[in-house]
This record gives sequence, C-alpha cells and structure tokens, in this order.
Amino acid sequence: MTDSSSKKQLLHLVFGGELESLEEVQFRDLKDLDIVGIFPDYASALVAWKAKAHQTVDNAHMRYFIVHMHRLLDPESAIKG
Repeated sequence: MTDSSSKKQLLHLVFGGELESLEEVQFRDLKDLDIVGIFPDYASALVAWKAKAHQTVDNAHMRYFIVHMHRLLDPESAIKG
C-alpha cells in the first residue's frame, strides 16, 4: 500500500540506440535498443540519461532519450502543463 502523502509518480523511460543518420530519429536496429529503465521522476531519469550519454560520447550516432510516460498514461495532464 502506498502512503497518500508521498510524492506523485511521474514515470519517465530512458532508452537509446544507434541512429541510421544524424538528421532524423530512425534507429539502425530496433533489436539493439538499450532500455535503461523507468524512473519515478524527471530528475532521476536525467541522471540515468546523462550517465548513458557520457558512456557513448565517442559514437556520434548513439542517442539516448527521456520519454515522459506519465503524459502518455494521462494525456489530459500533458495539456494542463
């Protein structure tokens, strides 16, 4: 059971992969996507994103992204802010 006074979860997914080109987000191989994880807030997702981005800095085609899953789960909240 969760504590009602706890901070609201705003789930964020961090993932990445190698792009076919630098001009668009088209992954070279979907089977090779790196799913870093799902995080309870943007701040922790950003820490994970930075760590993975720094690990792959030598490969210009490697990109990591943060997806605001909470906006997908509750589209009306995305409209409000």
